[in-house]
Amino acid sequence: MLRSGPHILLRKNHFLGPVAASFLLSRQILSNKKQTLLCSSQVSLVSLLSPSIKTGLLGQVLCNLHSVRAMASQSQNSTVHDFTVKDARGNDVDLSQYKGKTLLIVNVASQCGLTNSNYTELGQLYEKYKDQGLEILAFPCNQFGAQEPGNNEQILEFACTRFKAEYPIFDKVDVNGKDAAPLYKFLKSSKGGLFGDNIKWNFSKFLVDKDGNVVDRYAPTTSPLSIEKDVKKLLGTA
Repeated sequence: MLRSGPHILLRKNHFLGPVAASFLLSRQILSNKKQTLLCSSQVSLVSLLSPSIKTGLLGQVLCNLHSVRAMASQSQNSTVHDFTVKDARGNDVDLSQYKGKTLLIVNVASQCGLTNSNYTELGQLYEKYKDQGLEILAFPCNQFGAQEPGNNEQILEFACTRFKAEYPIFDKVDVNGKDAAPLYKFLKSSKGGLFGDNIKWNFSKFLVDKDGNVVDRYAPTTSPLSIEKDVKKLLGTA
């Protein structure tokens, strides 16, 4: 009888099939743990399953549901305006201050083959549209070919002296991996790339509307001036 315990259920596995056995055994386990689950929201359904059950169909379904729930609990921010970042001097910057602005968010580097053209065109775009509501947010990143090795002070001096950058340059961040900045996790989840969500190289660009929604994403090789039409559309000047 099934009531005799899990060992009997497992012995009948060849009669029930792996999926049915997995279902019945997991139901028995979940029933025994019902009170624990009700008392503690920290207990994961997946943790109650044995490795053999996790390989069954039911186990896969529960694991997927667990992953979805975990992702949902981490997605508390719904727009760019919900984030706080650090500027190059370590001060907190609440991005809600950019409400009503069109944003172009770029991961920058000082020693990349794309540096000169992108910094030059970013400056031109900013100069042309800053009075109409455009803000460019530059985030230095050293994850691509170690092409942003300097500290924040050196990065600021490079961008502001050589390229006369007037837009804000923030604290150096990771844009990929487990240590990726929360803002970049949100940007990537909002607009995936052609070959996956990860940022591919320096000078990837995200265009954000006045309400903080991510509208578009551009490859590193897409020049800032080539997206001028999209910028003008969000500014309402197209």
